[in-house]
Amino acid sequence: MRRPPAVAELASRVSEKARSVEVLWRAGLVPFPRLDEGIRSLVATRRYGPLAGSVRIAAHRDPDAIGIVDERGPLTFGQLDRQSDALARAWFERGVRPGSAIAVLCRDHRGLVLTMLAAGKLGAPLLLLNTGFAKPQLTDVAAREKVEVLVYDEEFTDLLAGVDGADRYLAWTESDLAERDIPVLDEIIAGTDDRPLPAPEKPGGLVLLTSGTTGTPKGAPRPKISALDSAQFLDRIPLRVGEATFMGAPLFHGTGISQFILSLALGCTVVLRRRFDPKETLRGVAEHRCTALVLVPTMLQRIIDLGPEVIGAYDTSSLRIIFVAGSALAPDTGNRATELFGDVIHNLYGSTEVAVATVATPEDWRKAPGTVGRPPVGCRVRLYDEHGRQITEPHVTGRVFVGSGLAFEGYTDGRHKDIIDGLLSTGDVGHFDADGLLFIDGRDDEMIVSGGENVYPIEVENLIVERDDVLEAAVIGVADQEFGQRLKAFVVPAPGATLDADTVREHVKANLARYKVPRDVEFLDELPRNATGKVLRNKLS
Repeated sequence: MRRPPAVAELASRVSEKARSVEVLWRAGLVPFPRLDEGIRSLVATRRYGPLAGSVRIAAHRDPDAIGIVDERGPLTFGQLDRQSDALARAWFERGVRPGSAIAVLCRDHRGLVLTMLAAGKLGAPLLLLNTGFAKPQLTDVAAREKVEVLVYDEEFTDLLAGVDGADRYLAWTESDLAERDIPVLDEIIAGTDDRPLPAPEKPGGLVLLTSGTTGTPKGAPRPKISALDSAQFLDRIPLRVGEATFMGAPLFHGTGISQFILSLALGCTVVLRRRFDPKETLRGVAEHRCTALVLVPTMLQRIIDLGPEVIGAYDTSSLRIIFVAGSALAPDTGNRATELFGDVIHNLYGSTEVAVATVATPEDWRKAPGTVGRPPVGCRVRLYDEHGRQITEPHVTGRVFVGSGLAFEGYTDGRHKDIIDGLLSTGDVGHFDADGLLFIDGRDDEMIVSGGENVYPIEVENLIVERDDVLEAAVIGVADQEFGQRLKAFVVPAPGATLDADTVREHVKANLARYKVPRDVEFLDELPRNATGKVLRNKLS
């Protein structure tokens, strides 16, 4: 007998929740048989949010365990908890209240972490500003989000010249503090009672920003994250309690902040550096015996470009996970990383708006290099055509839509992404293969129509990058009187390579359809990218 749709939906949800609990138990987040610890964790997370709540629980469990390590050294979970209590109290005494918008423009270090924790304890929404944004973008965003408190590193002072009406605090400075008229977090914390404030009525949450490659960045709020939502990551990424994570991806980015929160929730030590450096990253992994390394693809590319001899000088045998997200991971890059580090590549696909969509495990990658894998527990992914009809056949490209408990509920300016059947558009197009693995074919708005044929740049880019004499490539469409658009490739040659345009064109022609061959090829020293490694195609012409 066939069950009614409502009953089937309920059964599916119950099964999903049960599987989520199993995933959390396997990772060590469900402390059976100490269920009192589990209840305490749920209460703290509900009161303070996932980050401040996780640190409070970790400090209660083992205050002397190392929480983070930055250039200034280690901070224990107990120190993080007490110092953020002091900062929250100092801000409360200065008039900051639940709902007050706090913005932070910092590189990855303790000042950023303490600001995030203090905001959670105040119930104040925290806006994570991108360190790669230009001055006009930052000015517009601060005005739109009604920022009342601004925390920043001294190096960004000039970028914030247009921001008015916000109380300012320095998180990191290398100048003589006596010459500064802006309060410094270290001094405020040292001079304030570290007794905790009463818990806010509700967490303030985080506001992440889109990349802003086409204008003013949009705000995507994350008002709350349930404990079970963590299973979306842990289902296909084997992070475990009490290990160590090296955070290469910046914390203002969805990739970085999600893995940072999850690592702290697991009681892991998180190693931070203000600027990414491939050798320093390897050194940090070796020194702290990190089991997970969180990167965006360009960072992974810079590491493997060091070569086997340099990489082999560092003991990275502790690595079980290289977590990559934020932009497309080229098959060649993932394959080379697998050769160097073993079966550790975990390729996540998601966005600021939908959070997690799919994850490719090392097994998935071995089977189908370039795949972004399958949806984890709690996620649904479907493809739709331009008329809103679902695509179920393999190898047919369609618009990607995602359903997730972590998805946002609309931009802070009131706009929203397209929704079909309760699923949210990612703005990408992709296809499933016969085994159900997802591949992203490109951005919906990056499709090039040349002579009536549809071309997605990523296919041509990946083919060019496969060459040993190419470091990276980008393909765009430029106006053409005869074909409407023609393809133009921008290529960064490998050091010492002798490469010309005809060689690039012939390589594409030998492997792809004729209409996918770039008519124009331009060589660059590097591609223009934002702080998270996305190519700024509007800078190419």
